[in-house]
Amino acid sequence: MQTANTAHRTIEELAAGLARIRNAPAENGTLRLIVARTAVDEREILEQGELTLEGGLAGDNWLSRGDRHTEDGSADPLRQVTVMNSRVLELIAGPTGQWPAAGDQLYADFDISEANAPAGTRLRIGGATLEVTEAPHLGCGKFKLRYGHDALRWVNSETGRALKLRGVNARVVDPGTIRTGDSISKL
Repeated sequence: MQTANTAHRTIEELAAGLARIRNAPAENGTLRLIVARTAVDEREILEQGELTLEGGLAGDNWLSRGDRHTEDGSADPLRQVTVMNSRVLELIAGPTGQWPAAGDQLYADFDISEANAPAGTRLRIGGATLEVTEAPHLGCGKFKLRYGHDALRWVNSETGRALKLRGVNARVVDPGTIRTGDSISKL
């Protein structure tokens, strides 16, 4: 897995990029990157992926890894697929090669803010449909290690939460094939 940049952005540098993030497409965006988390800290960049009802992104370890948020440790269906605004990661991490370290599966040039894509919003990507869930997606210790303390504070701030700078959790509602470059749109 590519590791994140060692030159972490400051709060001031991150705040200066908010206007570009706020201008992300609200109706029709683009899927920029698909990443399967094949094992802990291992990533595979995919040009094409299959989103399935049972397992989320085929080849990803979501189902086998389980989740600390569930009572029995099984995979949480509300956290099946994560989507992050690619403009946020461009600002935080830089080049696309640094993005997989964030730990998300889909990176899209699309406004996933609470105002534009609240829980229940359905997103069509290629031949599949996701539904944004209410499960919060926040920065953690790994995110801090990879992108710095200021990036973690920024994505978890009040503004960061409203804009969902760390991303959203979603579940597959219509399985299908997705490809880098596919359109992402609200249904």
